[in-house]
Amino acid sequence: MTELPDLSALIASYLLPFFRISAMLMIAPLFGARLVPARVRILLALVLAAAIVPLIPAAPPFDTFSAVAVFAIAQEIVIGATMGFMVQMVFDAIIIGSQTIAMGMGLGFAMLVDPQRGVNVPILSQFFVIMTTMMFLALGGHLVLIEVLVRSFTTLPAGAAEFGRDGLFSVVAWGSQMFAGAVLVALPAVVALLVVNLAYGVISRAAPTLNLFAVGFPATVLLGFLILQFSFQTTLVSLTSMLEAAFAALGALTGFVP
Repeated sequence: MTELPDLSALIASYLLPFFRISAMLMIAPLFGARLVPARVRILLALVLAAAIVPLIPAAPPFDTFSAVAVFAIAQEIVIGATMGFMVQMVFDAIIIGSQTIAMGMGLGFAMLVDPQRGVNVPILSQFFVIMTTMMFLALGGHLVLIEVLVRSFTTLPAGAAEFGRDGLFSVVAWGSQMFAGAVLVALPAVVALLVVNLAYGVISRAAPTLNLFAVGFPATVLLGFLILQFSFQTTLVSLTSMLEAAFAALGALTGFVP
């Protein structure tokens, strides 16, 4: 009978971190991609939990089948999913901005399957997603994300964290910043394409017999690629700043600045 509290504490110390890690890996970019099997994510969560638990404060013991355990597990899932969601929002904002550019170029019909979500997105969006993923890896974003996850167990202890209304409001505010970032990514190309379309309008008034559908569509696609090439440096700066802002917001949420 004396070994039951020790067993309960051992289960609690590994169970709660495992659920937080699993929720983060399920939604976070790169780890939560549809191409990554669920078994791989579960195995990675088990390995991380085994490595992290000896380094973090021990979770308070509780009855595994009680209502307190269900509430604690649900809270850990919310914390982990929120951490992954805040970084994943950067990739979603990139998809929204690149879709706007693709529509202006006339490439909205060219679709590919996004390996992150398993849905159809314009081919230009897929290019931006691949570029953002490579920048995410080049900046060590996956390592920073794991570091913030480990540090979160110190600032938000497992089973004793208080993640309430203020934390959810910060996530909502971060979502509005991501939509603003999507506008910044798409704005240079969209404005330039708008000028091109206005020029086509002037040409159609000057030469009504000219078939703009035969001439304008390939010209718009070609000019769109040229505009993307000239604005590529600005786009890279915007993507880098969005990733840095995502980790800063994640650090503010967990109380640790990476």
